Amino acid sequence: MLENLKVPDFEAPATGGKTFRLAEQRGRPCVLYFYPKDNTPGCTDEGIQFRELHTQFQNAGCDVYGVSRDSLKSHEGFKTKMSFPFELIADPDERVCEMFGVMKMKNMYGKQVRGIERSTFVIDAKGAVCKEWRGVKVADHAQAVLDFIRTL
Repeated sequence: MLENLKVPDFEAPATGGKTFRLAEQRGRPCVLYFYPKDNTPGCTDEGIQFRELHTQFQNAGCDVYGVSRDSLKSHEGFKTKMSFPFELIADPDERVCEMFGVMKMKNMYGKQVRGIERSTFVIDAKGAVCKEWRGVKVADHAQAVLDFIRTL
């Protein structure tokens, strides 16, 4: 568990020609949701939930970022196709995934494969993890995250 642990500053490439820097998030909470793969059903549904609630996250003073191992090019296409109003962070070298401990062995079609365990982290205004969800089930997840943000 990472709750109450300060996250080391890091930077990673993000959509829109941006570089995500955790240090730039200080002063307001942010959500990092880790998902397995662009353009897959569960990941698309999860992104749509965060898209539909994006204005409410913004009104609560919170930014949302999706993170996966996909390339920046893949992320740009996925973001455009789904009209996501938030940036997607590319982590092809798994550096950010490892920092948050989301890489797991999973069963896929009877084979063991290494991949991202769907997980979400709320990082508070001081840069510490204040809430985490692991092994996320997509249904109503974004709403649960928003409900938590509103308690901060």
